[in-house]
Amino acid sequence: MAPMNYTRHFIFLLALGFYACGGSDIDPTTATVDATDQETNPAAEGFDAEGSDARAIAIADSVVARHGGRQAYDDARYISWNFFGARDLVWDKEEERVRIEVPKDELIYLLDYSGGDELTGAVRKEGTEMTDPDSIQIYLQSANSMFINDSYWLVQPFKLKDSGVTLKYVGEETDPQKSRPSEVIELTFKEVGDTPGNRYRIFVDKENYRFNTWQFFRAAADSTASLETPWNGYQQYDGIWLSGDRGGRFQLGNIAVTDEMDDAVFTQF
Repeated sequence: MAPMNYTRHFIFLLALGFYACGGSDIDPTTATVDATDQETNPAAEGFDAEGSDARAIAIADSVVARHGGRQAYDDARYISWNFFGARDLVWDKEEERVRIEVPKDELIYLLDYSGGDELTGAVRKEGTEMTDPDSIQIYLQSANSMFINDSYWLVQPFKLKDSGVTLKYVGEETDPQKSRPSEVIELTFKEVGDTPGNRYRIFVDKENYRFNTWQFFRAAADSTASLETPWNGYQQYDGIWLSGDRGGRFQLGNIAVTDEMDDAVFTQF
């Protein structure tokens, strides 16, 4: 099972705006959103604003503010992390490049999204660079799915207003993992990603507007979540707040956000 996988180009539809890191002027208990607040956390092209609840949008904007702000996230150049102990990823957000290493399978993927709809890159398997174009594309598409999935586990708080997303306000509930008062919002998806029928329910802490828990529903109509994990271990990384502890074996380790990195990381095996 893997959570909702966005198609690759949605990841990079990040509009620039400014948010002060200290907090938000949004009152998430109201049903309206101040225009200034929307400008500081602009939605990606294709976000379903018309179908979304204003209150849920306000909460989403508060979430971004409490995670460091849209500007800090957009300015974060390189993000690296380990996914569940299985693979290491390095993401160059500015140049739209990704390196994925899967030690168990002796695989290294170099992905380049800068060409728009055309995904290019290179693959090394068991110490040898692959040369067959068809095989390379198959492996690159597999790596693309890894990246989309793995990055969503890490940076979903900044992706609540992505293309194809519809936000609904559920109400106030007690977080099932931490027993904290939470504002609950739901995400559904319109014709985006590998699995557009998924649904997420997010428990947002009423005090700090960070995630307490997320629930993943394989089908939007499902009444029981397929997966539920906490969002623990928040730390600040170069101005943005990220959580790596999803409980038990679901750990995102070695998280780092940096401004500088050797270009060879994305061009050489």
